[in-house]
Amino acid sequence: MMRRREFLPLLMQLGKKRPNILLLFSDDQRFDTIHSLGNTAVKTPNLDRLAARGTTFTRAHIMGGTIPAVCSPSRAMLATGQTLFHVTDSIVNPKPNARPFDMFPEVLRKNGYTTFHTGKWHNGEKLHARCFTTASNIFFGGMDDHTSTLVADFDPDGKYPKEKRQRAKTFSSELFSDSAIEFLNKQKPGDPFLAYVAYTAPHDPRIAPQQFRDMYPPENIAIPENFLPEHPFDNGELKVRDEALAPWPRTKTRIRKEISDYYAMITHLDLHIGRVLDALDASGHAGNTIVIFAADNGLAVGRHGLLGKQNLYEHSIRVPLIIGGPDLPRNRKSEGLVYLFDLFPTICDLTALPIPSTVEGHSLAPILHGQKTSVRDSVFYAYRNFQRGVHADRWKMIRYMVNGVETTQLFDLQTDPWEMRDLSKVLRNAGKIKELTTLMKDWMKQTDDPADLDKPHWGI
Repeated sequence: MMRRREFLPLLMQLGKKRPNILLLFSDDQRFDTIHSLGNTAVKTPNLDRLAARGTTFTRAHIMGGTIPAVCSPSRAMLATGQTLFHVTDSIVNPKPNARPFDMFPEVLRKNGYTTFHTGKWHNGEKLHARCFTTASNIFFGGMDDHTSTLVADFDPDGKYPKEKRQRAKTFSSELFSDSAIEFLNKQKPGDPFLAYVAYTAPHDPRIAPQQFRDMYPPENIAIPENFLPEHPFDNGELKVRDEALAPWPRTKTRIRKEISDYYAMITHLDLHIGRVLDALDASGHAGNTIVIFAADNGLAVGRHGLLGKQNLYEHSIRVPLIIGGPDLPRNRKSEGLVYLFDLFPTICDLTALPIPSTVEGHSLAPILHGQKTSVRDSVFYAYRNFQRGVHADRWKMIRYMVNGVETTQLFDLQTDPWEMRDLSKVLRNAGKIKELTTLMKDWMKQTDDPADLDKPHWGI
């Protein structure tokens, strides 16, 4: 673990100011929901502005989840830079003698940054107190009504009893943006800061103001190519809460309404992100601030007969990720395979701080600076104890173990990005399945996955 000691950053040795960090983080926003990146059906002028100002990582992933509330382990991985089963043992469902961990706001705080947070924090009050020097309108939990979110004022002692929390009267996206703007306006030149703005949109309940819903008449919404009335087999999680938000079988009429509401939430969120970006520009800090936009997980919203994120299809495990700032490339795209938890070491590199030994992610700074095109050759993901996936090159394999029945899917993402054609039964692909199974087992061993593909029912 990184020693707690005074550290003079390399940037200061070079006579440069340490950059500020503005992290804008949305909830349940799928990777393909930004207008300028190819989805012309959704209006996102301010996310388009961010994409034009920075580098978009078009193949950014989460590693999955060990509970249906995927956002909790996802946010734990983001905070710690660690892989799924390690944060599960240390944060999500803590075990005695779990692996030690640092958190990126904590590292910045120990090295002279003012660390601020507003919005969602789904990893407990004690960890919040380790990370932030100040905060405003903190939401501890997974989801709430956007029009009356239960929030807490900052307590430097980290004590947040229920009776001291209050219901906000401002829509969540506006509320958290207001808090961020107030913080930005108070910052003095030369004092480095982290502003972590964690929105609860576009997570359901999807109740954007009417003017935004009016932008997306359901009858004008296109049905996704991989729409299905029902998922073709039991994936182990067909009746979870997210999937119960609409009746079965799914109808095109209902899915059009779900997508309409989803896009309305995203456009409303985009408006308030724009307010934060405008405030940053007006504050005089923009020239020395790295701006990051990302989300905690994706969402099906009608694809593959699913609504939620409790699966390993692209729509649920890929997220938007944009990084821009001083001396970083503008209007660029990277197709390298990356994880959301790569942000921790990336932030350390961009602020010239040492990367703690507890961090497992890879810094994306070499990609940003044009020194590399990728930091890994494959990605692995898992959902609970019955779904596992791996992706290398153009190929992706998902394996399921549900009620003693094992199912395998194989997709060629280059020719089938919608994951509609399962090629696992094609005889000539037997070698590819064997190759990907070996790769999956290697990942499972490296990440301390409790499952074992060679045991009956995977041993769990």
